[in-house]
Amino acid sequence: MHVTTSVGRLVSVLALVFAGCAGGEMTMSEYVERVDAIFERGIERYEAVVEGPQGLVLIAGQGPHMDLEDRGTRLSDFTPYDLHLALLEVAAIQAEALEAAAAIEPPPQIADLHALYFRELPIAELAARAATAADWEELSDSPEMTAYRKALAADAEACTEFQATLDATADRGVFAENTWLPERLTEIVDYALSCGSLPQNPEDAYRPPPPGSSAGS
Repeated sequence: MHVTTSVGRLVSVLALVFAGCAGGEMTMSEYVERVDAIFERGIERYEAVVEGPQGLVLIAGQGPHMDLEDRGTRLSDFTPYDLHLALLEVAAIQAEALEAAAAIEPPPQIADLHALYFRELPIAELAARAATAADWEELSDSPEMTAYRKALAADAEACTEFQATLDATADRGVFAENTWLPERLTEIVDYALSCGSLPQNPEDAYRPPPPGSSAGS
């Protein structure tokens, strides 16, 4: 989840859910069920962040995603510190998801797909830098923002890689007895990477409009 994505889209309740994962090799159906639970939880928490006082800065700065709209707000309606507060919560969502994922040993046939789902994005680093930036221009030019934008661009590449890996897995007959799994896995990776709603231009994420421009984000 950049959130994103990514992408972007987990502890006490999930600890109980995943407590039974240690005994024996996990089946494909069990794997999908457990990973789905992680992303459903992440989406629920992310939507709650966006509903908060500073949350819309995430949409104003990256554009609409996950069917969430900016409600007419613009990046200039917020400060970098607003982004800091919002990203602290997003970083916590990511950390919870990674902890939950670490409790899963995926079926070996889809270990590569699992690695694509759960990769750490530099959200905490950007959150820390946003706390000290004097304005959007300073934050936009920071190394932390550069790293974040590169991560968004990498998400787009990961979406392409995911589809290729999924297709190759299907060609090996891994899903022969569970023909519904490829579609469900695609839905899950859409949660994780927001493949259908990544910014068209990752380099523009949280970039302030030029002086004199009426553009909002």
